[in-house]
Amino acid sequence: MLVKTYGCAVCGIDALKITIEVNIARGKKFFMVGLPDNAVKESWYRIAAATTNIGFRIPVKRTTVNLAPADIRKEGSAYDLPIAIGMLAASGQINAENVGDYIIMGELALDGELRSIKGGLSIALKALDAGFKGVILPEENANEIAMVKGVEILVAKNLKQVIAFFNGHEVLNNCAENKADLNMDNDPIFDLDFADVKGQENVKRGLEIAAAGGHNVILVGPPGSGKSMLAKRMPTILPPLSLDEAMETTKIHSVAGTLGKNGGLITKRPFRAPHHTSSGAALVGGGSNPKPGEISLAHNGILFLDELPEFNRQVLEVMRQPIEDRTVTISRAAISVDFPANFMLVAAMNPSPSGDFYNPNQAHSDSEYAIHRYLNKISGPLLDRIDLHIEVNPVPYDTLAEKGERECSADIRKRVLKARLIQSERYGQQEGIYANAQLTPFLQEKHCRIDQVGEALLRNAMQKFGLSARTYSRIFKVARTIADLEESAGIKGEHIAEAIQYRSLDRMGWQN
Repeated sequence: MLVKTYGCAVCGIDALKITIEVNIARGKKFFMVGLPDNAVKESWYRIAAATTNIGFRIPVKRTTVNLAPADIRKEGSAYDLPIAIGMLAASGQINAENVGDYIIMGELALDGELRSIKGGLSIALKALDAGFKGVILPEENANEIAMVKGVEILVAKNLKQVIAFFNGHEVLNNCAENKADLNMDNDPIFDLDFADVKGQENVKRGLEIAAAGGHNVILVGPPGSGKSMLAKRMPTILPPLSLDEAMETTKIHSVAGTLGKNGGLITKRPFRAPHHTSSGAALVGGGSNPKPGEISLAHNGILFLDELPEFNRQVLEVMRQPIEDRTVTISRAAISVDFPANFMLVAAMNPSPSGDFYNPNQAHSDSEYAIHRYLNKISGPLLDRIDLHIEVNPVPYDTLAEKGERECSADIRKRVLKARLIQSERYGQQEGIYANAQLTPFLQEKHCRIDQVGEALLRNAMQKFGLSARTYSRIFKVARTIADLEESAGIKGEHIAEAIQYRSLDRMGWQN
């Protein structure tokens, strides 16, 4: 008897439908074809033990399992459940009438329990797109997939429940019915707050501009000046995730396996801080079956690179294309996948090997040559792609000893949200454009007009500091954000002047 069940293979962050064909005939051997990896081939042993332990049996006949399409490699243990259901249906132990109406995925324990799988949200969305009646996944994936509407979202604790469901003896839990519509938190609670930061008003201003326009930023200052502390508070002033952003972010983390058991929809913007020993593959993603790296896990959030010059230069260079295109393509001989990488880069570094700014009057200060060699660890093209360069100076004792209330993240966040609202109204008709940092040359020409004072300032800066065309464009984008924070329709001279001052690493002799 031939029975077809359906599962999914996750490719990138999307799922592909896989047909599991089980045929039972005369004979006593078991065959599995369709490019399965070792984890899939070993499913027979898990299925045999699980079915026996719940009072069923696998057929002792010639059983052929085909995973189609056969040219796509099948990986992982999540095919245990659809293969088991197919074998039991083909042997007449399960009513085969409805098994083809659902996408079924899950890993089996030897006692028949179902374990969570990666990519559950992508699989549920594929069931919706492909017109299936529903999807059946392990109960541990319930929180992750509950927000998918328009299709039955069924979860089970064990194989016995799934068998009883198809035999009409039990109703599986429809987690979509038990889950109220998600209320995206517009005022989330954070453990950190900008009210904890004493002084550094110029840095707070720069980070506010970065958050308001979605700009990349680098903080340059000596050890202990507060670079990491300030960077870690950036998520507290960012706009909340929209539902679409939350779904896309959750898909990435589900595929990467970072949601954990019972992990639900991600409602806060990610903050990823990889160590400086990270490899290029860890940063951009990779593997024989490509998986997302840190820049994709930071999608719709922040990628924080502390001690930037300590990263391998080649590792940093692989970020240049993703920063510009906001997507990363990983190609292998048999497959090429795209991962979204729309993140804000926040970097921090010391100004010199010793950690201090250059001071010719201090004996322990590094020489200008040592400082230039240190800075050369970061390429000019990468710095060009960072919109704001902010110098972070040590906080004096009097400021540290001050008492009283300081501006909190919630107050800064209100101004950021107001500026983002202006941008969303301005670019509402432009697909994929939601912040000034994403402006195309056409939109920049249309929306970034400056007055004569600003034009003169920019011309002088370009000539004096030898700025690149990319820097020219980024000054315009930052100035547009500064104008939005002041609710100014046009870009004025003072907006251009402030944007220029955030290009300190482009200036010759900036360390003086």
